[in-house]
Amino acid sequence: MTDQHDELEVALERVIEAARAHLAAVRAGEGRVDDDDVWQAYVTLNNASYDYDQRLLAAHGEVTPWDVDSIDPDEADEHFGAGGGGAVADDPHPRILSVRQRRDFRVPSVAALLKAAEAARREGTPAEDEPAPVEGVGEAVLELLQGGDGSLSALDVPELEPLDGVVMVSEVTEAVDLEAFDDEDPLGPFQPGADDRLVGRLDEHPFLADGETETADRTA
Repeated sequence: MTDQHDELEVALERVIEAARAHLAAVRAGEGRVDDDDVWQAYVTLNNASYDYDQRLLAAHGEVTPWDVDSIDPDEADEHFGAGGGGAVADDPHPRILSVRQRRDFRVPSVAALLKAAEAARREGTPAEDEPAPVEGVGEAVLELLQGGDGSLSALDVPELEPLDGVVMVSEVTEAVDLEAFDDEDPLGPFQPGADDRLVGRLDEHPFLADGETETADRTA
């Protein structure tokens, strides 16, 4: 019984050490997706917990609240695409993916849109400063986008009535070089290259006759 008790203590210490190592790996990983060190530490913690649970059951007929199964590290690495000493396989795509989107809007009330944009501008202006007035519907839309960190969801407001839109996904040879185009150039950054390949496009129809929304998939 003494040997079994000692083995149980050792198994518990392995769980504690593995938990600390896992926490350290998580902190060092800083949220990186599929971090190999985090995965390896997770497997070690899982298996240490499973071993302790089984020894506790054998010695005292009790179990832990950890409902885990043993993980084969080699099989797990193969399943998740790791191998060769834990290194993640390098499989870069030879091309770059480009997503181009256009969404049109009708302005039911210019006054209402300007008022909404001026409210957004005031929120981003220090209290001691007087924000400049918003001039025109185009500037109003830009102000809403800037207030929403550039996300098109910032335009989902009552002051704008969505019309049809389109999203195109392409494989391109080079990433866009914004410095190569003037700020006033409306076509350059969106112009497809000679070797670009259109993968497909999604047609957005926000309002149909019955009031429902629809997105049509057109794959090239």
